Amino acid sequence: MLSSQDIDRVCRASHSDPFAILGPHKTKGGKTSVRCFLPTASTVTVVSLDGQTLGELTQRHPDGFFEGVVSAKPDSPYQLRVLWASGFTSLLDDPYRFPPVLGEMDVWLLGEGTHLRPFEVLGAQLCTMEGVAGTRFAVWAPNASRVSVVGDFNFWDGRRHPMRLRRECGVWEIFLPGVQAGALYKYEIRSRYGDVLPDRADPYALQAELRPATASVVGALPSKILPSNERKRANALDAPISIYEVHLGSWRRVTEDGNRWLTWDELADTLVPYAKDMGFTHLELLPISEHPFDGSWGYQPIGLYAPTSRFGDAAGFGRLVARCHEADIGLILDWVPAHFPTDAHGLANFDGTHLYEYADPREGFHNDWNTLIYNLGRTEVRNFLVGNALYWLERFGVDGLRVDAVASMLYRDYSRNEGEWIPNIYGGRENLEAISFLKRMNEVVGVEREQAITLAEESTAYPAVSRPTFAGGLGFHYKWNMGWMHDTLTYVARDPIYRQHHQGEMTFSMVYAFNENFVLPVSHDEVVHGKGSLLNKMPGDRWQQFANLRTFLGYMFGHPGKKLLFMGCEFAQDREWNHDHSLDWHLLDNPQHAGVQCLVRDLNHLYRATPALYSQDFVPAGFEWIEHSDNQRSVLSFIRWATDQSSFVVVLCNFTPSVWTDYRLGVPRPGTYQELLNTDWSAYGGSNVCSLATGNQATSTPWHGKLNSILVTVPPLATVFLKWTV
Repeated sequence: MLSSQDIDRVCRASHSDPFAILGPHKTKGGKTSVRCFLPTASTVTVVSLDGQTLGELTQRHPDGFFEGVVSAKPDSPYQLRVLWASGFTSLLDDPYRFPPVLGEMDVWLLGEGTHLRPFEVLGAQLCTMEGVAGTRFAVWAPNASRVSVVGDFNFWDGRRHPMRLRRECGVWEIFLPGVQAGALYKYEIRSRYGDVLPDRADPYALQAELRPATASVVGALPSKILPSNERKRANALDAPISIYEVHLGSWRRVTEDGNRWLTWDELADTLVPYAKDMGFTHLELLPISEHPFDGSWGYQPIGLYAPTSRFGDAAGFGRLVARCHEADIGLILDWVPAHFPTDAHGLANFDGTHLYEYADPREGFHNDWNTLIYNLGRTEVRNFLVGNALYWLERFGVDGLRVDAVASMLYRDYSRNEGEWIPNIYGGRENLEAISFLKRMNEVVGVEREQAITLAEESTAYPAVSRPTFAGGLGFHYKWNMGWMHDTLTYVARDPIYRQHHQGEMTFSMVYAFNENFVLPVSHDEVVHGKGSLLNKMPGDRWQQFANLRTFLGYMFGHPGKKLLFMGCEFAQDREWNHDHSLDWHLLDNPQHAGVQCLVRDLNHLYRATPALYSQDFVPAGFEWIEHSDNQRSVLSFIRWATDQSSFVVVLCNFTPSVWTDYRLGVPRPGTYQELLNTDWSAYGGSNVCSLATGNQATSTPWHGKLNSILVTVPPLATVFLKWTV
């Protein structure tokens, strides 16, 4: 019989090896003893699967510990018939009679930190074991002295279902019969020092409760989405990529229903057709991983594997992705592997030690965001994050991940004063562990999901961010051009009278334009925190504000690089973005706002239909200046070339409200030139100054270093696209 000491430890949930105590065990006499802990049970009978009585168990402890010898072999299946103190009788499968959850190969790979798909074995996995349906749970907590699954299926009682430790990989596991999809659960963890920590949400949970509730939810692992050649072509470097960046909680709201969020399916019915009509090729969603605080916009996630429950269940998100692809629209997710919040139910001090984060706050605490920094030197942490990247790409079929705050990951002294950071092993400021992680993540994505792309939000001059790892790069496909964004927005915010002194702010981007595969971002960060809306950055009276904005948007679509525009900017949202409120869609009743929306729609469709504007974004052969030094008139002109040089587009920008007549413009070939698009057209709210007559024929007058030229009228505050025909 079991010692009273062991029984007491089980009843107090302090036993580190419950499977050594509970369940079936062979006695010294060769018989089978069954032990169970069932608080509030009055009697427990062991029965065979066909209902025959195998033995009655004796209550050894008043808290509900039962033990007894039964007429069955230790490995024979059985059930427990329990009479509860309430008078209710139930038939239970004993979790402690089932074998280990993890296979030996999984244990090996998890311990090594090289399991490509840890989400397939960790967390809560619906399954059937030995013919019994239930859920297997597994959580990494190597320094805990005891871990239990608690949930609405066991009264949140940590004594009832303590787990088995697989010491080879530090993972605790158990199979719980009868636990179905939708069950709420957490992990109750006792530290190595014996104290019980606040209940933890599952790091690998596939669903979570809606905030402010914090429990994880048992859900089915989504089926793998097969690779697609169509999506591979749509994400390629030589494809047109125009991204509509969206915060789902504030794109639209249902004001007549308490200002609620749209559901995943409602977003599929409204957002997808809107993006399609507007001509965008991709949607980019601010982080949708579960996060406790709305005001973080998702950038402080806790449930990295769980689509936020704000808009419905995980299956609903899967339907949204499918609807995007049906409409030939790609979906990119903002992804946050740089840091995580300190909420008590999250990853912080997870098993009583600094498991996911660096222990030293000079490495592990981010002062800007009051968050913790992942310890990317731990193979298990890297595995958690790399697996998460693959999870979104494979299981939901998303097209790519835009990696947030890469600069904060690359440098140990990022946003830290002298003495507040720890140098790397060579004495430098680079975070070698983070660099290694980013390379590993991009390599895994490249091999396992060839169609997918990764994009880096990286604001420094770190070299080769979007170059392959075999060439010494970080392996991203694209990098946000933060320098272009800063310089151009600074320039267009100036009064036109002063722009002649700052022409370099518009031309400097071409000095480095082909060092990386750039995306030109006008993102959410540019329209919050007192920065004002994009429209209200523009100087001048109301007409000039709109004209300036149209000129800027035209210049953006002519400039080399893929495009990204935050929601609301496409119709000149007047006020600064507020995550708690819908965009001001009523502004489209105003012709000026509707004109900007019409322009963005036409720019997108022109861009997608014109290979010269996208096919050579990342090579010098795709761009040629005509005139970049006409600062007196604040005019820029350049050529965008298609891959085979058989077609090209001339782009002409005037950043003053003056009309320049008889402006001679050098052109590369003789022939006829016509307007493709003019941001000053009246349809967009402009003054309708035509840049050239229909069928304007180039003359053989050399100009701007070209053998031919045309005379144009340069519209005020406008960008013009000119098409050449023989």
